[in-house]
Amino acid sequence: MRRLRVALLFNLKQNVPLPPDAPPDALAEYDTEETVEALIEALQAGGHEVIPLEGDVTLLDTIRQARPDICFNICEGHRGDARESQVPALLEMLGIPYTGSKILAHALSLDKAMAKRVWRDCGLPTAPFQVFVRGDEPLDSSLRFPLFAKPSREGSGMGISKRSILHDEKELREQVQWLIKTYRQPALVEEYLPGREFTVGLLGNTLPPGVKPPSDFYDERGFHVFPPMEVDLSPVAEAGGLYTSQVKTEMPLAPRYLCPAPIDRELEQELKRLAVAAFEAIGALDLARVDIRLGSDGKPYLMEINTLPGLNPHYSDLVIVARADGVSYQRLINEILNLALRRYGLA
Repeated sequence: MRRLRVALLFNLKQNVPLPPDAPPDALAEYDTEETVEALIEALQAGGHEVIPLEGDVTLLDTIRQARPDICFNICEGHRGDARESQVPALLEMLGIPYTGSKILAHALSLDKAMAKRVWRDCGLPTAPFQVFVRGDEPLDSSLRFPLFAKPSREGSGMGISKRSILHDEKELREQVQWLIKTYRQPALVEEYLPGREFTVGLLGNTLPPGVKPPSDFYDERGFHVFPPMEVDLSPVAEAGGLYTSQVKTEMPLAPRYLCPAPIDRELEQELKRLAVAAFEAIGALDLARVDIRLGSDGKPYLMEINTLPGLNPHYSDLVIVARADGVSYQRLINEILNLALRRYGLA
């Protein structure tokens, strides 16, 4: 493959403009210098020139000066209810190719309630839910306690704590009001799934009829689905069994990451099937990580999809499952780049 000019677009934690009353986990989703340096090394090892650029308001000028062949995008965006779509929208306007999902899929991925509506419409299993915009809306009589509340448009476990599990309407009203005020967005309330939690990482894109996969790394549909991973939080007593932003950012190596998860083949295949179905339903591209939890009936239910999964070389879930599957960090990153290059006809 020829040497390409790859612009690496990111949002470093130290450059995020935070309001004075930002919640304590407001930086959970943003990038560390360690992640950016690892991505630069991986892309350079793939034979490419790398141009690192902060994905902030300067990007309109810096990206045109850089004139890259393609962008490797991990920008979360600094503000707005579809902030992960802002950089893709800019690149679309400028006609510059980029890795990962496009505008709509990132917006759906960030808005957990909208993604659940799409999945429900597609007949995919997800827990019954209700969105609270004001906090005083009548509770849907079909919902049964215990319920679970979280911000509608955040990831990385933000806004999740032991108080997220709601046992009665008094707890619901208090937590919903706190979420709306703290995160300045609607609260998503869904029936609590008490079973084991899994995350499924995948690479690939749906192939048109008659098109062969790019290599034997991908199946006949165009996907490589990594083995499901179970996160055992028993070593982190204060987490209360929940994969919170505090666990993910302050003690990421404290849980036990079980990959492959100790499950039977039937459940493994169902988790993988649901992950691909969830990915295709929102029109995602190249990479994603899908979170699934078992309900009280023992069946798996889709919780969230992350179309911008973390890529820290040591503790990000997608990197862990790839490593468990024998895929090095360098290969993972360059597979993502190559998937995008093929979509744009550049490979």
